[in-house]
Amino acid sequence: MPENREVKSSVFADLFCDDEIDGKKNFLSLYNAIHGTNLTLEDTVLERKVIPQAIYKTFNNDISMLVNGKLIVLVEHQSTLNKNLPLRFLEYYVHILYGIVPHKARYKDKLYKIPTPEFYVFYNGQRKPKHSDTLKLSDAFIEPQVNPQCELTVQFADINLKHEQNLPILQSCDILKQYCEFMKIIFRYQSELKKNPTSEEAQNCYEKAIHEAISKNILSEYLTRKGSEVINMFIGEYDYDLDMQVKAEEAREQGAHDKAIEAATNLLKMQVLTIEQIAQVTGLSIEELKTLNE
Repeated sequence: MPENREVKSSVFADLFCDDEIDGKKNFLSLYNAIHGTNLTLEDTVLERKVIPQAIYKTFNNDISMLVNGKLIVLVEHQSTLNKNLPLRFLEYYVHILYGIVPHKARYKDKLYKIPTPEFYVFYNGQRKPKHSDTLKLSDAFIEPQVNPQCELTVQFADINLKHEQNLPILQSCDILKQYCEFMKIIFRYQSELKKNPTSEEAQNCYEKAIHEAISKNILSEYLTRKGSEVINMFIGEYDYDLDMQVKAEEAREQGAHDKAIEAATNLLKMQVLTIEQIAQVTGLSIEELKTLNE
């Protein structure tokens, strides 16, 4: 199946930003869920910010939105784990500033105010993340610093429904919850695709997924209106080999985890090691071992 290089947007970016009818409304719903606010479109100025065209093909993220002229919110959607996101966000922010800050302003004595950045990544891949809910640029420093002179923190949220059933943000943002439910349907149909499917087979796969979502009233208005565009987006971004690789790694990780649970259970019964020592031996977390011990 050939890659569709004309597709510049993902379903996530289109739904929460670029869609000409509901993009800004959906973004504001996501923003309110993140910040615990109740902003409305009537009292909020939202401006889509993109990286200047000259470097657009090299640097691009899902959503870059200027909120009331004060706050730049950059959101990345990931289906594969990537610990280099802080570095990527740093690149995104700097390049977006090129289009905001006048060249001469950088050399004047008077302080030039720039929008405050916030960075978020929403992950819906199939592997359960092992890191915390924040990713930091300083983690990549060759020479660690106690108080990093240059820091960038990315807020990380796993939104795969099979990993977390009660994420607060999903309860606060219905459109994000529907997106997650839709992606769950998409993942199921993708798992039925054979290697190197034809364009017709891929299109049929996504058509069935969209039809099922609409029948369950999941993103029904959006999918009814933009179904063909959504199919093109998925065909352009789906990687069968990567999907199979992730599934294989997930199976191996689950097998290793099951063995670690079995070993930990035996060690707990023997009562010769502390929970901390068993954690070091098995690689399980102390919280997981405490639950197992109970």
